[in-house]
Amino acid sequence: MRVDLEGKVALVTGASRGIGLAIAQALADAGAGVALAARGDKDLERAVADIGPRARGYTADVRSAADCTRLVECAVSDFGRLDILINNAGVGIFRKVADMSVDEWDTVLRTNLDALFYLTHAALPALVRQGGWIINIGSLAGKNPMPEGAAYNASKFGLIGFSEALMQEVRHDGVRVSYIMPGSVATEGFRGGRAEWKIQPEDIGALVIDLLAMPDRTLPSRIEVRPSRPPRK
Repeated sequence: MRVDLEGKVALVTGASRGIGLAIAQALADAGAGVALAARGDKDLERAVADIGPRARGYTADVRSAADCTRLVECAVSDFGRLDILINNAGVGIFRKVADMSVDEWDTVLRTNLDALFYLTHAALPALVRQGGWIINIGSLAGKNPMPEGAAYNASKFGLIGFSEALMQEVRHDGVRVSYIMPGSVATEGFRGGRAEWKIQPEDIGALVIDLLAMPDRTLPSRIEVRPSRPPRK
């Protein structure tokens, strides 16, 4: 589908590389102004330069409620509005429960789940004003438990519950909520790396654009996507 996002503004977390960067690029290509948020300055600066004049970068740690509030305030101040929130920031640490440290557990849950609440809570007033859209990037790990995935599974199961409850809370305020559950995506930092058979980050960017092209009367609340030809077991 094609959509014209001219005049719209999107905020994307985890936007300096991988899925977040691909989504930010797709949004800019469709005409939106894009606020890119990430923890590191170097990759963020490169991402903003690659996307061009529609993009601005913001250094923030989404595990901090104060940083999330500041991030939304800065984006709204700089762009004048906020229409789309993409909660994409995530981390995976895969260990058996017996071997996982408390700090590792906290890192996964704070990044993948707490940040979801912090940023959504901060952004909702602006999104309600515009009649916006929240798209949360989950995982098929949100319904498929796996050994050594207790922390990651818990965070992504939580994302589903949060998204579905939020969707029912804000639908009559003019805010639509969707979540995308990818299978194996070719990004660095997750199991298996950038194998060619995997979903490409750009494919998730295309899905986001397809969602935003849906008529106002329609809400695809949950999208599952997986590689079409994974290796045979």
